[in-house]
Amino acid sequence: MRRSSVRRGPVLLLGTLLAILPGSLLTAQATTAPTLTLAQQAKKAEVIVRATLGQPADVREGGVTYVAYPLTVTETLAGDPAGLPQQGGAPALFFLKGVADLPALRAGQDVIALLYTARLDSPLVGFNQGLYPVVNGAIVPASGGAAPVVTPPAPAPGSPAVTPEAAITDPAKLRAAILAAREARP
Repeated sequence: MRRSSVRRGPVLLLGTLLAILPGSLLTAQATTAPTLTLAQQAKKAEVIVRATLGQPADVREGGVTYVAYPLTVTETLAGDPAGLPQQGGAPALFFLKGVADLPALRAGQDVIALLYTARLDSPLVGFNQGLYPVVNGAIVPASGGAAPVVTPPAPAPGSPAVTPEAAITDPAKLRAAILAAREARP
């Protein structure tokens, strides 16, 4: 009596995968994020808002726990905040609970945020690079980083010269730089 090889195929494949898998897990490496320019962040963002953060709450979805900060959106620069995850009927920032290197956030904080709409470890573009806290009317570095630096586009012929790269601390200038970068999208 001859046995069919159809039954052995899946078992052999499973055995091979189980033999390879442990070795591949041992070689896994940490992910590092390249530093993005403000223009790159603006082009990657699906939603860009100026908002005030609400009181955070733990939100459990399936087997995953997030810390959610409801947003009171004061200005939409790009995209639709309704496409963001919702908490208490408002758009919210959902951060995977327990992830290292998340920015320090607090309720009542005014921010300009460049966001992804999908649920990820962090909704901020560029592994948390897309967060710009506004304190006393000025942009301050998030989590000890530097203020955003913008390289202005080349001037049109006959236009005055453009100043070189400069750190932005004025929210209106950050807004203008974000909108200019979005207009330059390919």
